[in-house]
Amino acid sequence: MPSPVSYRRVFIHNLLLDVFIGIYDFEKEKSQAVQISMDVFVPETGAKLDENIDNVVCYEKLVKGIKEIALKGHINLVETLAEEIAQMGLKDPRASHLTVKIEKLDIFQEAQSVGIEITRYQGTSEKTV
Repeated sequence: MPSPVSYRRVFIHNLLLDVFIGIYDFEKEKSQAVQISMDVFVPETGAKLDENIDNVVCYEKLVKGIKEIALKGHINLVETLAEEIAQMGLKDPRASHLTVKIEKLDIFQEAQSVGIEITRYQGTSEKTV
């Protein structure tokens, strides 16, 4: 029986950005509050960290990458934003899989948020929604 894999989970939760996103004309005229969360799973290899930032998946770099994608210009679909963020996160070969959650906060008065959550794996296009 194979031994279970231990993971390190690097996360960014509830990153709040004003993003131009949506398919309707009024959404193209004004930015919207969007909350972005990301969990990146990195298998533990037993390699020493040696107090060296280059030996870990850096959440600061992930936040910078999310901001660059989300703030580059108008995006029609939250699904597109989630896919681009997932692709960016999986550029680090140490990441085995990740989950990205995008929430639009001010869409329905009755709902705290609406959005999408996806899970992507290194080297595949498997989807979990």
